[in-house]
Amino acid sequence: MSDPLTLADWRRQVAEIYADVRGAAEPAAAWTVWRERRDGLFREHAESPVRGQRTFASLPFHAYDPAWRFEAEYQLADGADVTWPAGADGSVSGRPFAHTVGLEPKLGSELTLFWLTGYGGGVFLPFADTTNGISTYGGGRYLLDGIKGADLGVRDGRLILDFNFAYNPSCAYSPEWVCPLAPAEYRVDVPITAGEKTPRPD
Repeated sequence: MSDPLTLADWRRQVAEIYADVRGAAEPAAAWTVWRERRDGLFREHAESPVRGQRTFASLPFHAYDPAWRFEAEYQLADGADVTWPAGADGSVSGRPFAHTVGLEPKLGSELTLFWLTGYGGGVFLPFADTTNGISTYGGGRYLLDGIKGADLGVRDGRLILDFNFAYNPSCAYSPEWVCPLAPAEYRVDVPITAGEKTPRPD
């Protein structure tokens, strides 16, 4: 069982990284720092999803591409709760509360934003696309996760969605974790060639 204070430290450090990203003037430079600091966490922290691997150098990513960064308008909307199994933690529930507006020409559809319904809540944006199982993790990736402070912010009322910051859930690295994944009906039917790739084998 994980030490709760060690897990809290992991989340704190992730939130601090994203705070620095939001304060940066240049997205590509911020992304480089984000990657370096994430690699450090994965390499050194006791809660790392790759702990126990014999070697770890860095997480595999597509090169930064500004075409995959959006400042998206969104519209509030109601939806039925989605419940995901969470292993020993029971389950995680989220309610679709908004969808993006204006991304369909690029993505083929709009994205759905979830509000996690547990104590404290948080915005959650998991997504799946046609690279899953080929160049990216088969279960999909995350872009926003309020529980860990993974939040790129809002500018002039628009939500910043930068797929270069898309990352794998912990279950991509080890069956020790059970992660909420994007429901099939929210799949994006285009290849999103940005963000983290399939984990390298140990």
